[in-house]
Amino acid sequence: MSGSPAAETAAETAAEIAAQPTSRRRDPAGRRRAILTAATAVIVEQGAAALTHRAVAKRADVPLGSTTQYFSSIDDLRECALQQLADEIDEAIARLEPFIPTMVERPEPIIDEMLAYLDDPRTVRADIALMTSGMTDDRLRDLALRWPVRLVELLATQVGVERATAIAVFIDGATLHAGLNGAALGRDEITRVMRALVSMPVPDLSK
Repeated sequence: MSGSPAAETAAETAAEIAAQPTSRRRDPAGRRRAILTAATAVIVEQGAAALTHRAVAKRADVPLGSTTQYFSSIDDLRECALQQLADEIDEAIARLEPFIPTMVERPEPIIDEMLAYLDDPRTVRADIALMTSGMTDDRLRDLALRWPVRLVELLATQVGVERATAIAVFIDGATLHAGLNGAALGRDEITRVMRALVSMPVPDLSK
């Protein structure tokens, strides 16, 4: 005995839902991560200005409406994506910390980490995206400044605030150089500049 048309339609709908990938139906956190990962990829490859719901949905292979389901606006998605990129840069800074106490006597380990950072196109592009976003959006300024502020705090324990600030500014410039030229400065160039900066004269303000 066959059921009613309404019952048959409901059964067909249930079957269609059951046929969908379990991850898509039962893992909203996974879909949100996929959207966020896609957004960071768009920003790294094309810049923050290129971020659109359509570009992210295509990259994440999700329905267009999903991007607004998990993020309230394109600005919200952009901020979350840039936050994730900033967290990745924080990890790079954390790798410097063990070498800072001996950076004056043995700068080579820090230079190795700097070169690894500058030789990674994703990291370089992410850093530049944060810089440019911070310059054009006041809401993102603190996020963009987070890593240089932290770097100065760490370096200042060994070389003072003036030298630490000069080193942070040099790394900013070296990052832009790597992004524009597609390659980092050479080891010898970075080594010479770092040795000069850690020993540069600074005024004694206590007198």
